[in-house]
Amino acid sequence: MNLDQWAQDLRSIVDEWISQAVLSEGDLFIVGCSTSEVAGERIGTAGSEEVAAMVFQELIRLQEKTGVSLCFQCCEHLNRAVVIEKPLLKEHQLTQVAVRPVRKAGGAMASYAFDHMKDAVLVESLQADAGIDIGETMIGMHLKSVAVPLRMEKRYVGHARTTNARTRPKLIGGPRAVYLD
Repeated sequence: MNLDQWAQDLRSIVDEWISQAVLSEGDLFIVGCSTSEVAGERIGTAGSEEVAAMVFQELIRLQEKTGVSLCFQCCEHLNRAVVIEKPLLKEHQLTQVAVRPVRKAGGAMASYAFDHMKDAVLVESLQADAGIDIGETMIGMHLKSVAVPLRMEKRYVGHARTTNARTRPKLIGGPRAVYLD
């Protein structure tokens, strides 16, 4: 494993998120991450706490610089439930589910986040304002309805392809509507 290089890959992506200034304090930022894919293995086959720790630390920096709330998506074995900090439940009117992610059911990333976030809980779903998908984990179900892909200069973390997106309000009203910038 080349954790230092992979951390540098993700740091570059985080720096680009910060410099684009598209995130606001309190935004929900969904993270999907296959630690297996980062390490060059097939998704769900080689979960790594070391890779999860590296990803978590780099994304904490994003949280500290932008004020976003990090949300970590579980794998398909937990129906892609999401790890959040408990205060977000009431703030966003979310419903908690009674499960705890582990490496083999939820994934190494979600399990690590659950163990290292303050007062972590799981919710079945949410509608995030932006997010990063590391290793094609399908975060789209947790993004608001108009997702805008961001083309980052760095497209991989380790061996895993990344997809980044922010959301925008829907444009409604047709040809006579006047839209906000």
